[in-house]
Amino acid sequence: MMTIWAQKFTELLTRLGTARFSVALFSLILLISLVGTSTTDILLHGNVTVYDLLTPLILTLLTAPWVLYFFLEMISQLEKSRRHLFQLVEQLEELREQDKLLNQSLKDKVEQLNFEIEERKKAEFARQDAIDRLSLEVVERKKTQESLGEQTALLRSFINSSPDMIYFRNEKGIFYGCNKAVETVTGKKEQELIGLSPFEVYPNEVAMRAIETDKVLFENNQPITYEQWLQYPDGRKALFEMRKVPFFSASGRRLGLLGFGRDITERKKSADALEKAAREKTQFIATLSHELRTPLNGIVGLARMLRDSPLNEQQLSYINTIYVSAETLGNLFNDIIDLDKADRRRLAIVPEPQDLPAFTKDVATLAELMASQRGLGWQFERQGELPECVEMDATRTRQILWNLLGNAVKFTEQGKVGLTVSADVQPDGKAMLRFCVTDTGIGIPKHEIDKIFAMYYQVESGGKMHATGTGIGLAVSKNLAEAMGGQLLVTSTPGQGSTFTLLLPLPICKALKAPALPEPNGQKVLQILLVEDIELNVTVAKAVLEKMGHQVTVAMTGQAALDACAMQMFDLVLLDIQLPDMSGFDVACTLREKAEFAELPIVALTANVIKDKEQYLENGMDDAISKPLSVATVSAIIDEFYGEPGAMLNQRRHEEEQEDKLLDTNILGQFVEAVGAAIMLQSADLLASQMPDYLKVLESNLMAGDKKEACEMAHKIKGAAAAVGLKRIQQLANLAQHGDAPAWDENIQEWVDEIVEQWQADLALLRQWLNERSK
Repeated sequence: MMTIWAQKFTELLTRLGTARFSVALFSLILLISLVGTSTTDILLHGNVTVYDLLTPLILTLLTAPWVLYFFLEMISQLEKSRRHLFQLVEQLEELREQDKLLNQSLKDKVEQLNFEIEERKKAEFARQDAIDRLSLEVVERKKTQESLGEQTALLRSFINSSPDMIYFRNEKGIFYGCNKAVETVTGKKEQELIGLSPFEVYPNEVAMRAIETDKVLFENNQPITYEQWLQYPDGRKALFEMRKVPFFSASGRRLGLLGFGRDITERKKSADALEKAAREKTQFIATLSHELRTPLNGIVGLARMLRDSPLNEQQLSYINTIYVSAETLGNLFNDIIDLDKADRRRLAIVPEPQDLPAFTKDVATLAELMASQRGLGWQFERQGELPECVEMDATRTRQILWNLLGNAVKFTEQGKVGLTVSADVQPDGKAMLRFCVTDTGIGIPKHEIDKIFAMYYQVESGGKMHATGTGIGLAVSKNLAEAMGGQLLVTSTPGQGSTFTLLLPLPICKALKAPALPEPNGQKVLQILLVEDIELNVTVAKAVLEKMGHQVTVAMTGQAALDACAMQMFDLVLLDIQLPDMSGFDVACTLREKAEFAELPIVALTANVIKDKEQYLENGMDDAISKPLSVATVSAIIDEFYGEPGAMLNQRRHEEEQEDKLLDTNILGQFVEAVGAAIMLQSADLLASQMPDYLKVLESNLMAGDKKEACEMAHKIKGAAAAVGLKRIQQLANLAQHGDAPAWDENIQEWVDEIVEQWQADLALLRQWLNERSK
């Protein structure tokens, strides 16, 4: 109740305001005071006086305002407090509501947190389980990696121990890995190679080919193999067989290529050695053929002379057979020689003025004899007018015609063979000569026409070879015809015969004059002992020597030569090496043992092409010349020993001349005077240590066909040889360094071979020369 009245009192105070409420309250108090006083006085005194009214009035006036102010201020503060408390209560209510909300949220979050904790516990259990499994997998993987590492290391060891190059490049050509062999060839470590392109590793030419072969590989997705010369860091070149294969991932995506390179330099050397051996074998056969041609020519000449002598019919038949057989054999030897020259690309054509009618007559005469030996008919015809003289290689042309005529006779069992010669004179002063060889033989099947000019090919019919032979005649003839600027054509009908046509464009020249005989050269007339066991060679050599005016004594055995020397003093001995009873070396050594023959000039006769005369000089000879003898060769030999009075060379002078040929003694003398022989010997030792590497690089460049590098190495060898006075080696290297010189390609291998064969001997001679000067 009091709270209600207090609230109403406060509301009234608030509604009236303090001032109005104060007046009203003051009035109310005053009224109450007056009423109370009056009532009290009436009750006590029975009356009310002014004084009685005045006293409460004054007291009220004095105390009421302060009481009212205090009361009202207290009420105001209480109201404010109430209001503030009310606000606080409201705020508290709000806070309570918020607290309820927060409690609810907290409860929700606690529930969520509890749920998350449970989930985390589950996740932790799962994670721990996963960790356990992962740990197990790590252990297993570690074991696997260790196993793979061992396998990888083993595989890497295998790859690095391989002598072959192994590398990997991606599709852009960038290196991604390689083995030790690649590092050795390129001079770069694997880490240096990774990320490089071929142009940053190889010379431009090699890199271009690598890129081109990569392109072919990627276009076809097929392995590719080719040969490539690569250069080691020391300058040595080696031939590699390069093989590339496409490289794919497990999913089938192409990653790049795997490359392999195998050094086949030794295989190349072996192949070249085999080829060289084959050439040397062919050259030997050719040399032998040359030597056999001399007695064959003698047989032909003697047979021709016998045919002109009185003979009965049987003897004439025998002589004709000998004549034809010798000519045929000589033609076969010519084929062998030309086969060797064609193989070495040294086939030389030497055109000379030739009496054409006489030439065709000689060919026709031989062909007639060949045909008559087989019982065949012969027909020779000149169509139209032929030039009197043309410039032609008569030997080569005759060789072609003999081959064609020999085949015509060989493949004709009955009927006839023929030769028709005609010429078309052209405005430019040349004549197109046409030689047509015809026969009525077995003919050539159409499908074999294009094959007959192949080496060693022989026509077959019905599974049988119709005639034996070498199978090289037509191949050589075609080469010879083309070398002379002509053609060799053929037409044939099986069972009816064949026609071979030789076309040669030849310049027309003036008629020939009869050759003049050589005039005597005015040399001293010598007593010459000719030691030769082949009678035909004796006849030829004796005729040459006697034609020059010398007197010749012949000995056909070694013992006969020794007996002749014991009975007579000779001015010159021409000594064959191959004798029936002993060698020419034995004869020379026996003569040199006797003082009276110490100064006797002995010259060896040899059928071989002379490259080095040391073997003959070491066995007591003074010189060596090749057979057959010629006037020029004999004159040079006589001038060597008798060109000046008393010009017989003793052994020391010969040795000095040999030294001058091999060593530059003038330069060496200056070097020795300047620095001393000991320093020069040290330089010689240095050259001895460097020369094998120089030659190895030179030969590898020659095998690689790198002329520029070969010439540069030859120049280096020349400088090294010149520095120590090796004259012969310097001269050979000088020839080898000029790659643009004529016939360089034909001769370079011979020069290099001679350097390889001779440098050690020349260096030994240099050491001997220096040791003599150092004493």
